[in-house]
Amino acid sequence: MKALQETLSIALAAAPWLLLGLTMAGLIKALISEKMLGKTLGGGGVKRISLAAVVGAPLPLCSCGAIPTALALYRGGAGRGPATAFLIGTPGVGVDSVAVTYALLGPFMAVARVLGTITTAIATGLLVAATGKSPARAAAGSASCQGSGCCGDAHSHPHETDQAHQPLGQRLKGGLAFAFNDVLDDIAVWLVIGLVAAGILIAYAPPETLMAHGSGLPAMLLAAVIGIPLYLCATAATPIAAGMIASGISPGTALVFLLAGPITSLATLGVLRREFGGMALILYLTGILATSVIIGLLVDAWVRWMELDLIAQMAAVRELLPPWLEWPSLILLLILMLRPLGRRLVGLAQAH
Repeated sequence: MKALQETLSIALAAAPWLLLGLTMAGLIKALISEKMLGKTLGGGGVKRISLAAVVGAPLPLCSCGAIPTALALYRGGAGRGPATAFLIGTPGVGVDSVAVTYALLGPFMAVARVLGTITTAIATGLLVAATGKSPARAAAGSASCQGSGCCGDAHSHPHETDQAHQPLGQRLKGGLAFAFNDVLDDIAVWLVIGLVAAGILIAYAPPETLMAHGSGLPAMLLAAVIGIPLYLCATAATPIAAGMIASGISPGTALVFLLAGPITSLATLGVLRREFGGMALILYLTGILATSVIIGLLVDAWVRWMELDLIAQMAAVRELLPPWLEWPSLILLLILMLRPLGRRLVGLAQAH
C-alpha cells in the first residue's frame, strides 16, 4: 500500500510536466526536418561534433528513433564523430525528459543531466571520430530499427520527410500527433515500470544501506554497466532516479544511471558495430562509461561542496504547480496511454 501511495505521488508530480514536455517535443518535430539537420551537421571536426550533440539533445527521439536519423546523416556526408554525438545526445535527453527531470529531481539535476548528456556525446564522438570514416553505404534499408528490443515495441518510427513545403498548421498537427502517438507509445510501458520501481524504492529500500553503498566509484561503475545494455528511455528512467535519490543513493550515482541507461541499447550497439566496426564500438562504450562516471563523481563533489539539499529542491518544484492541476493532468495522460498499454497487453496475450 505504501509503495502504491509513493507511486501515485510521483505520477501526480510528473504528469503536468510530461504533458508540457510532449507538447514541446511536438513543436520541435514540426519545425526541424531531417533535411535541415543534414545541412547543419554535414562534415566532421570538433565543431560539428559539438553541434550534433547540442542539436540532438532537445529532439524527441529514443535510441531506436535516433538510429535511422543518425545513419541518414552519416550516409549523407556527416562524419563518424557527429553521427555518434547525435546518436548519443538525442536519446540521452529531450524536452519531455528535461521537463520530468525538473519536476522530479529539481533544477540542479535537470541542468546536470543536460550538460552531462552533451558532454558524454561530444567526448564519445571525438573518440569514435578517431577511427576514421569508411565510405557511406547506399543501402538505405539497413538504416531502420533492427530487432525486437528496439524501442521495446514492435512498431517502427516513420522516417522524416522534408517539411519545408508543408503549411505550418499541417506541420504543427503532424508534430503533435508524433509526440502524443509515437513518442508516448515508446515510453508508456517503461514509464509505468519506472514509476512503480520508484515507488517501491522510496517505500521499502533502507536509506542507511543505500547511503553506505550507493555512492563512490564502485557504485557508479555498477550503475553504468547495468544501464548501458538496457533499453530505458530518458523519461522513464527519471522516476527511478528520483526513487534512488530519495532512498539515499548519491545524486552522482543516480546521474550515471540517467546518462548510461537511455543513451544506448543493444539495438544501437548492433547497428554501430555493423556501420563503424568493432574498434569504434569499443571506443563508443569506453566513452560512455568513462565520461558518465567522471561526471557522476564531479556532481557528488559539487553537491558536497555547495551543501545542496536536493530533497528540498525536489519538494520545492512540487509546490510550483497547484494541486488541482495534477489530477486532471494524470487522468489525461492515462487516457492517452491506454492505446500503447492496451496494445502491449494484447501482444503478450497473443504470444502465450
